[in-house]
Parts: sequence; C-alpha cells; structure tokens
Amino acid sequence: MESLKIMVKFVTPLFCSCFLLSSITLLDIVHSAKECDFPAIFNFGDSNSDTGGLASAFPAYLSPPYGETYFHEPAGRFSDGRLMIDFIAKSFDLPYLNAYLDSLGTKHKQGANFATAASTIRLPSRIIPAGGFSPFYLDIQYTQFVRLKSKHRETTRNQDETLSEDEYFHKALYTFDIGQNDLGEGFFSNKSVQEVNQSVPDIVNSFSTNFKNIHNISGGRSFWIHNTGPIGCLPYILANFPSAERDEAGCAKPFNEVAKYFNYVLLNAVTKLRREFPLAAITYVDVYKVKYSLFTDPHKYGFELPLVACCGYGGEYNYSDSVGCGGTITVNGTQIFVGSCGEASVRVDWDGVHYTEAANKVIFDKVSTGAFSDPFTPLRLACFRPS
Repeated sequence: MESLKIMVKFVTPLFCSCFLLSSITLLDIVHSAKECDFPAIFNFGDSNSDTGGLASAFPAYLSPPYGETYFHEPAGRFSDGRLMIDFIAKSFDLPYLNAYLDSLGTKHKQGANFATAASTIRLPSRIIPAGGFSPFYLDIQYTQFVRLKSKHRETTRNQDETLSEDEYFHKALYTFDIGQNDLGEGFFSNKSVQEVNQSVPDIVNSFSTNFKNIHNISGGRSFWIHNTGPIGCLPYILANFPSAERDEAGCAKPFNEVAKYFNYVLLNAVTKLRREFPLAAITYVDVYKVKYSLFTDPHKYGFELPLVACCGYGGEYNYSDSVGCGGTITVNGTQIFVGSCGEASVRVDWDGVHYTEAANKVIFDKVSTGAFSDPFTPLRLACFRPS
C-alpha cells in the first residue's frame, strides 16, 4: 500500500503536467486556426431543427402560442422561439434556414433546410395526417437535396456567381439532427425496450447510407452530426409510460438507455464514415449529455420545473395526448385554450416534446465550443482542412 501511495505521489503531477501541456497545445491550435467560412448550410432532420417544413406541407399543424418569444407568431418551428439550427446559422452570419418545402421562401442561395417535424430515418409505418409520422423521412430529404442541387445548376447557369456550383456545395456545412422519432415510433407501437434496441443497428445503417449518398452527390467536406437527446426526460414519454423506472432526475430510465444505445451505435458508424471518407471533417456532437444536464441541474442554467411542459394541459407534466399546445379543450362545459405558461425563458420543455428557445440557446452555447464533440472541434472550426 505504501508503494502505491509513492507511485501515486509521483505519477499524479506527471499526469497533470501532461494534461496541462496537451490542453495548452490544443488551445493554441484552436486559437491559431482560421475560422470556417461556410457559404451555405444544408440541414437534415426532424422537429429539433425544422424551420417550417412540416408547417408548409400541413399548415394546420402550428398555431399560437408557437413562436411567441422571438418571432411573436408561429414561424414553422416547434418551439416558442429559435432552434439550435437558427443559432448555428446566426453564428456564421448566415440567414435563418428556409424550409425546402416553403414555396414562399428564398431561392436557397445560402442553404436550405430539409428537416420536418415527425421525420424519421427509416420509412415510418404510419404517415401524417392519420396520426403518424412525417412522409419526409431521411430518404426523401436526400432526394429533395438532389432535386435542389439540380435546380441550383439551372438557376445559376449563365449568372455571375462568386462561387462555382462545385465550390458552393463542397464548402457548405451539412448538419444532421434526426433519430428520436425512430425510437418514439417503436415505443408507441407497443414494442418493448428490448425490441426497440434491436432495431437500432438497422436505423443507424439507414442513416449511414443516406450520409454516404449526400456526401457523394454534394462533394461536401464538412459535416456536423447531433446524436439524439434524453427522450425519457420529455413529458410525452413520462405521461404515457408512468410505470417506467425513474432515475434521479425523474426521467424514464429505460427510454434514456435506448437513446444512449442509439448514440453508441451512431458514434461507431460515424467513426467508420471517417475512415471511408478521409477527405471530410465529420464531427459527432453529444447533445444528449448537454440536454440531460438541463434536467439533472436545471438551476445551474436558471431553469425550473424541467420535466413540466410550459405549453400544455393536464397532469403532473402538464401534457396530454388529447390536446396539445395551441389547442382547445372543453372542461365542465367551458372551452379552455391551451396556452403558454408565460415563463418560457425559465423552462426547459416547451410543449411536452420540444425544447424552449432558452434551452436551445444553452445547448447551442455549450456544444458549439467543441467540448462535447468527437473529435474535439468547435463549430467555427468544423470544416475540412487539407493537411
């Protein structure tokens, strides 16, 4: 035991010195590296990054008080305000991404957003509006990107463009935030936790296939991939699965375990993609860890009641499947509007499924530093750099 103490005495300072040296070296590299200059952002995903896709296809899906905090009206986002993808675009002085499906939008000169709420990676078994998921799953988002790329060639032909078509798509940032609904579809199809777990490798394989297709058609070199968040902390899971084991934060533990397994398989897939595409910067971002911290330590960020929806009605979590945010419900003969709590800035959850703008901002601020990325890569340096 004494020899062990002596070993620790001498090894610990050495370890600390090495860690300090490597940290200083890493910081020097970060500060000395030239920041990325992305001409555009192309995003693929679900409601966590939908800036108007589903609302364009199905206009009845969003009504006040959605958008109340920043846009002061519904703006196609399933939140009271902005999403992480909005903060990503803003950080590069690019305009907020317009939904590909929005016919009233721009000509996508600085990118496009293919994400739609309720989107899955794989073809869903049930499609909106019959109580199912978005028809614009990842395969379709890829075909939409192919269509946009071909139209871009037509619209820019014979025009004086600063960047050639190849440069425009090669130098763009490609972001992904999808997978939560694949897990949710399994849970709400009465599959056991084990059965949903068994489906994860196939879901991730489908993601990898689409990634390869997008990479190959675009010639893209810079990719930013979010993993999935702690689904077991969201009111729509907590309210629908009351008997699920709770963890110390009050979240449904088995559901979060599935999310963590999905993230493990996704990280392995990203690692393989890096080997297959060595001339690309592929960054895996652990948003799970950051999001989960909002539920375990909400007061650190100025939040309260993290498991309770701000906009909702009924029960312990202020959430019900029978009426959603912006809807109306009749109680004792009186119609009640399901509105906002009026305190979205101190809430984590907006409507039982999605995060508030305040939460999205905290998440963005933390992940953009690179501290939760594999490899360690600040967002502003997440572009391919020839060696």
